Amino acid sequence: MNTSVVICVYTEDRWEDIRQAVESVENQTRPAHELILVVDHNPELHLKLKRAYPQAVVVENTHDKGLSGGKNTGVATAGGEIVAFLDDDAVADPGWLEALEEGFQEPGVVGVGGRTEPIWASGRRPGWFPYEFDWTVGCTYRGMPAVRAPIRNVMGGNAAFLRDAVSEVGGFHSGIGRSVQGRKSRPLGCEETEFCIRLSQRKPGSVMLFEPRALIGHKVSAQRERFGYFRSRCYAEGLSKALVTREVGTQDGLSSERAHAMKTLPLGALRGLGEALRGDLGGLGRAFAIVIGLAWTTWGYVVGSARLKVARS
Repeated sequence: MNTSVVICVYTEDRWEDIRQAVESVENQTRPAHELILVVDHNPELHLKLKRAYPQAVVVENTHDKGLSGGKNTGVATAGGEIVAFLDDDAVADPGWLEALEEGFQEPGVVGVGGRTEPIWASGRRPGWFPYEFDWTVGCTYRGMPAVRAPIRNVMGGNAAFLRDAVSEVGGFHSGIGRSVQGRKSRPLGCEETEFCIRLSQRKPGSVMLFEPRALIGHKVSAQRERFGYFRSRCYAEGLSKALVTREVGTQDGLSSERAHAMKTLPLGALRGLGEALRGDLGGLGRAFAIVIGLAWTTWGYVVGSARLKVARS
């Protein structure tokens, strides 16, 4: 099988990040079939990238503005049997692509997601930041499998899918995620969650696989290290989950979240309190952040569900 790697980009402000992401793809132990850069409605950036990377396929997003539209454009452009997605502010480990491709050797696998580690702008993890909420900065979080295992959905910035499977179910929905309100408003997400669930519902027996050997580093800006962003991201996740459950139903749409909230988060809060009692005051901050994060995510879901109910009436 061969793999087309897609990186969706939208601003020149990330030029150095894009350069490092592209370089990491070009340095893979198993070369990609092609590298596709999808530019989100930014003609100047499109022209600049075409000049800088003649070895890549540089195309403009021909779908709705936003990440979902960019991914759909990448899938439509791709010539590989597998389409892998890498965030424009991420750096892939040299064995990333090889590990993703190997995951498709297992029966029924249509999607493979890798492990994403944070690269903190400050150089160190904030002491109050709970590992259980690393998803707020687009990274693998405590509660996910430690070894290769089937999961409900992969994380979109480090994932690969069979190209034909993506096309069969209509691609990524533009009504979910950052394409809804723009990139400078609430940090909505979950487009890959809805897609994975929809794919599994429409193609029974399909398997989403977590492969921790498919490793990338994801840059976390200084702004995203702040508690204010953490709280806002949790609230936005709740809003996004309301949109997801509207599309795929509550049972499938919240199955993983229920397990995380009922088991992983209480254990995390207790762990933080125990660490605080042993002299690590950051543990108290982590326990507090877990409580606030869960509360704000739940509130976002309640508000989002209410808004959808009003809109339907």
